[in-house]
Amino acid sequence: MKQLALGQTGLTVSEYCLGTMTWGTQNTQAEGHEQIAYALDHGVNFWDTAEMYPVNPVTAETVGHTETIIGNWFAAQGGRDRVVLATKMAGPGEIIRPGTLMTAETFNTALDASLRRLQTDYIDLYQLHWPNRGSYHFRQNWNYVPKTDRAATIAGMLDILRAAEVAIAAGKIRAIGLSNETVWGAAQWLRLADEHRLPRMATIQNEYSLLHRGFDTDWAELSAMEDMPLLAWSPLATGLLSGKYAGDVIPDHTRRSRNPELGGRITPQVFPAVSAYLGLARDHGLDPCQMALAFTRTRPYPCIPIIGATTMAQLKTNIAAADLRLSDEVLAGIAALYRDHPAPF
Repeated sequence: MKQLALGQTGLTVSEYCLGTMTWGTQNTQAEGHEQIAYALDHGVNFWDTAEMYPVNPVTAETVGHTETIIGNWFAAQGGRDRVVLATKMAGPGEIIRPGTLMTAETFNTALDASLRRLQTDYIDLYQLHWPNRGSYHFRQNWNYVPKTDRAATIAGMLDILRAAEVAIAAGKIRAIGLSNETVWGAAQWLRLADEHRLPRMATIQNEYSLLHRGFDTDWAELSAMEDMPLLAWSPLATGLLSGKYAGDVIPDHTRRSRNPELGGRITPQVFPAVSAYLGLARDHGLDPCQMALAFTRTRPYPCIPIIGATTMAQLKTNIAAADLRLSDEVLAGIAALYRDHPAPF
């Protein structure tokens, strides 16, 4: 597995990141630990989790369980220094700290709780899961209206950056990053950090796949120019690009059996788009999951896909995609299909 510099953090990470969000619902602790062992054996040293996980569904009773599963691995196996560990604090919501925004106080509370669950004294990359003000993510791209109080938003950003500065000085975190953020938001975070000599947001974790390429516009330029790597979540579009839902089927024991609409991704346009990409992979003798993952590594900005799996067979296929390099012909085919199916959900 190729190792990469993670932007300007000074951290070196695998070119694929291990996702963990099903550990505790769709996957047991034992299954999560089996995935960890296989990933480490194959050079995947970069793991991503969140205080909110597991998902499918997110409940008050299960919040934090994924971090606990990872912490139990460290307690039993050691090896914390072999891993670049990323987690995320939740933004405003009804399940975690209901009725509160992200502030310096909640930043510190959430960070300390994650450290306890993860059974570690430091987190390599600490991310803000979504902004206080909302954003275009989680299918809000069709109706989000930017109506934030600018002064309050800027003040809130400075509050968080100052808390991050203290946490870095204390050795609790090594770098800070964003998730589900907009270009305007990221630009403000970077400007404020530079103007006030505070820690820079080092990474951006947004949704990105062959079916969801909004990042390939203004975000791409910011990512490239500011050396802010994209950590691409859902690079297989919640499994749609695997083909397992082709024909609008709902197999047992899949995410769609728990969430039939896949978070708003099931639309009249999505299955024709999926069929087109499956056909391209078939025509070139490629596994469709591996084609989709390999594509993320061709971007003109730094991009690391976050791979999640509920079975070991899926994980093995996904990790093996790191050895695939797409031909010019395949890339041309993808470019043509993107024009035909630009935004299927």
